[in-house]
Amino acid sequence: MKAGSRLEKVLNAGHFAVTGEINPPQNAEGKVIAHHGEMLRDYCDAINLADNQTAVVRLSSIASGIVLQQMGIEPNIHIVARDRNRIAIQSDVLGAAAFGIKNVLCLSGDHQTLGNHPTAKNVYDIDSIQMLKMLDGMRKGYFANGEEIKGPRPELFLGCAANPFGDLFEYRVLRLAKKIEAGADFVQTQSIFDMERFERWMEIVRAAGLHKKVKILAGVTPLKSWKAADFIKNKVAGMIVDDRLIERLKAAKDPQEEGIKICVEQINYLKTMEGIAGVHIMAVAWEEIIPEIVKRANLYPRPQIN
Repeated sequence: MKAGSRLEKVLNAGHFAVTGEINPPQNAEGKVIAHHGEMLRDYCDAINLADNQTAVVRLSSIASGIVLQQMGIEPNIHIVARDRNRIAIQSDVLGAAAFGIKNVLCLSGDHQTLGNHPTAKNVYDIDSIQMLKMLDGMRKGYFANGEEIKGPRPELFLGCAANPFGDLFEYRVLRLAKKIEAGADFVQTQSIFDMERFERWMEIVRAAGLHKKVKILAGVTPLKSWKAADFIKNKVAGMIVDDRLIERLKAAKDPQEEGIKICVEQINYLKTMEGIAGVHIMAVAWEEIIPEIVKRANLYPRPQIN
C-alpha cells in the first residue's frame, strides 16, 4: 500500500472499482458538493472533483475534497498544471494531505483560451508527467528541489488521465508508459464513445504490458440525447463518437433511457476486457443517474473494505 486509500484497497483486492465525478459549482456553495456526495456515497469507491474544468473558475477541487473527506466520503482531487507552479502544487498537496486526502489525479488542464478568462496567463511550470514524478518524490520524503520533508510526508495514491481517441494513436500509449514510469498508480481514461477504437488501444497497452503496471479505469458517460453525442463528435477536440451510437439515440423513443442502457452495456462489456480494473462514470450535470447505472451494471453494493 502506498497510501491506503479506499480506492487503492479496492483495486489491490481485485474488485472492479467504480469512481464517479462531481463538477464543483461556479460559486462558494459547498452544500452542492455535500448534496452530490451524499447521493453517491454508497455507489462509488472514490469521487473525482474537477479543478476548474474547461478553464472556468469554480469552487476549489481541494476545498471540495475536504467537504467530502469530512463527511467520510473518499475524494479524488484533480490538480492541473495550468494554474500553479511547482511551489504552489507542492504546498496544495501538503494541505490536502493534512486533511487526510490521499487520491490525487495529475492533469495538464484545459487551455485557458477555452474558458471564461481567455486572456489569463497560463503557468505550465511543469507538465502532468513531471507533476507525477514530483509527487511521487514527495511521498518518498523529499521536495522537488531535493530537500528532505522533515515530518509527516503526504500519503498519496497517484492517478493520471489517458485519451485513447486523440491523434497520434500509438503515441498515446507511449505517453501512458511515461506516466507510469513517473509514478502513476491508476489511470482514468477519456469517455468511450467508440468501443472498437478503445479495444485497439487496449491491445497496444496489453502488448506493452502496461495493464500489469497500472490500474486502468475506463471512462464512460451516459448521454441524454443524440444532439449531445453529435456535439461531442463535432465540437470536442480529441474525441471520436461512433455514428451507430448517434443513430441509436436518434431512433429511441426515450433518448435518456437509451443513453443509460448504452452506458450500462458498455460497463458490462468492459468488465470482461482484460486489463480493465474499473470504470469512471462521468455523468456531466447528471450526477443523480450514477446510482442507477451502478445498480443496473450489477456493481452494487460496493465491496466492504477495512
